[in-house]
Amino acid sequence: MNDNLATVSAIYEAFGKGDVPTILSHLSEDVVWEAWADNWAQKAGVPWMAPRRGREGALEFFKVVGQFDVKDFRILSIMAGNNQVAVEFVFEAVVPGGGHYRDEEMHLWTFNDQGQVIRLRHYLDTAKHIAVAGGNAAV
Repeated sequence: MNDNLATVSAIYEAFGKGDVPTILSHLSEDVVWEAWADNWAQKAGVPWMAPRRGREGALEFFKVVGQFDVKDFRILSIMAGNNQVAVEFVFEAVVPGGGHYRDEEMHLWTFNDQGQVIRLRHYLDTAKHIAVAGGNAAV
């Protein structure tokens, strides 16, 4: 098994257990979380899509997502190549304030030569996330 694939599998296993310290241990000190040049969900202020940096930034992401009432989380497929791993999954949750969404999404994990995550990028239906966060989809 590809080492990066094993790391991502361990990250999702830890997520399922609510074990954020284990997840953070796989991240580089300066990990870039949700860095986008033109992401409408970020422009609309969707809290879980905010760009973050470092382990502390990733921890802030997990604090936000930790407030969700997760109804479904299923990995559909995992693909690995060189320094990246892509994960296709289903996520359904009720967010603070009562908004509900279900989405098929992808995470793209990028690794350094030491096997640490240096970037996470989340591919999703931004209009759906803007709507559930109470924003305006016409950004």
